[in-house]
Amino acid sequence: MFNERKEDPNKIHINHEIRALELRVMGPDGENFGILSKRDAIAKAEELGLDLIEVSAKAIPPVAKITDYGKFTYELKKKQREIKVHSHVTETKVAQVKIGTGERDKELKAERIQKWLLDGHRVKVDLFLWGRYKYMEQSFLNERLQRFLDLVLVPYKVAESVKKSPKGLSCTLERDKSKPAPTIEELQALKEKRVVDVKKEKSDKKKKQEDSINTI
Repeated sequence: MFNERKEDPNKIHINHEIRALELRVMGPDGENFGILSKRDAIAKAEELGLDLIEVSAKAIPPVAKITDYGKFTYELKKKQREIKVHSHVTETKVAQVKIGTGERDKELKAERIQKWLLDGHRVKVDLFLWGRYKYMEQSFLNERLQRFLDLVLVPYKVAESVKKSPKGLSCTLERDKSKPAPTIEELQALKEKRVVDVKKEKSDKKKKQEDSINTI
């Protein structure tokens, strides 16, 4: 005799996965649509271009919310992460970047730092110096380190200021809790804005060079 597979109690039921035939339905902005049949509730969600998500299966009748599934799961994970932040010991993670590191690699490192900051960790950032770079002016090296830090979009504050280290230069960051943690949509919007700003900066620089040549 086969054992029945137990369903994951943390599974999120959406749309036709919901078993209840009647639901108390909340709208995306907190509206109370009252008690609807599952069919009518799903139809309402489809009308709004959203999903019907069961948020309280044990209520009588169960409660469901019409919202975007991706946004709902992101907010849920953010809440779980915040709970985790308050329940575990903060670690100091380490990220290393070199002068000459490719833009894509720097973006990936910055995204990893963002995740660590959102998880409540401190992050030590090392600007690794080798050869002739060890003897370059401090202002130049500070500018290169800051240029990398500008890629980190999660609000942070410098817990330990820039100083020399055995590997080169280093500083330690921690999330600025006086500012709200950005949503995934806000991070994406900031990333897109940065791309536009960089393109504009390059275009302006090129135009300035061309104008300088034409005036000679």
